[in-house]
Amino acid sequence: MAKCFSFTATRDRCFRKSFSNAGLRSSTTDLGDGTIMHCWVPQTHNQSKPTLLLIHGIGANAMWQWNDFISPLMTRFNVYVPDLLFFGDSYTTRPERSEQFQAQCVMRVMEAHGVARMSVVGISYGGFVAYSMAAQFKDRVEKVVLCCAGVCLEDKDMDMGMFQVKSVDEAVSILLPQTPDKIRELIRISFYKPIKGLPSCFLNDFIHVMCTENRQERSELIHALHKDRKMSNLPKITQQTLIIWGEHDKIFPVELAHRLKRHLGENAELVILKNAGHAINMEKTKELSKHMKAFLVDSLPLAKKENYNNGTKKV
Repeated sequence: MAKCFSFTATRDRCFRKSFSNAGLRSSTTDLGDGTIMHCWVPQTHNQSKPTLLLIHGIGANAMWQWNDFISPLMTRFNVYVPDLLFFGDSYTTRPERSEQFQAQCVMRVMEAHGVARMSVVGISYGGFVAYSMAAQFKDRVEKVVLCCAGVCLEDKDMDMGMFQVKSVDEAVSILLPQTPDKIRELIRISFYKPIKGLPSCFLNDFIHVMCTENRQERSELIHALHKDRKMSNLPKITQQTLIIWGEHDKIFPVELAHRLKRHLGENAELVILKNAGHAINMEKTKELSKHMKAFLVDSLPLAKKENYNNGTKKV
């Protein structure tokens, strides 16, 4: 019996071809401790270019979240795009589920590819990993871009009503959807202007291809983010940092962006994107790419950048 057509699997193959056409190749690294990491790496590493690491969030694999950014960034950077543990082809048999462990695994992959220094961009959960890399590897991480990454959340914030959900288990049921209605709920809280009218057959196909494998482990990653989280335990990274947030983010409310700016002080800039929710990589691709490139390429001191008011810019 012939297999049914899968739009999701076909789309995944298209992304794979797009990454290859942009000058990246698929690479798998065995870290030797039960951990396998997959990463898209340059077909040829250009020593005259700086290195940029793009770290995805919870959801589909890295290709789905970064595809639209690869070609423009490849002209300026050696771009590396890992799949975090339990996404894509990355996996571990070890019990650790913290963003600190994810950060260590990503850095070990970069070491395996001979990369000594890099700037890091992380979106949502990937921002937690990027932040941890900057904290753990101060001499190796140069600049940091954090996109809608609620690293400043505290476990008490949920009890105080900051979020759309009332428990971590409820958050897991939405972030790792297993029914079409849960995907629709995820879309509703992720986008400023949610896509409507998606047929259940398409959503079921997406769940089957992208949302069933390693669900328990991914759930444990989300629980680990929230458990006993306090601002007093959050290190203050010293790298120049760009914080970019959607003004109407319902997953990590914009208050967390201001909290992070206060935590980092003068080393950080905060850009708030108007008419945007949490999924700024999809809703505001051009604006996000523009701010990333300006921050990462521009060598001017932060204080000389125009149109900023107390380190915050609304665009």
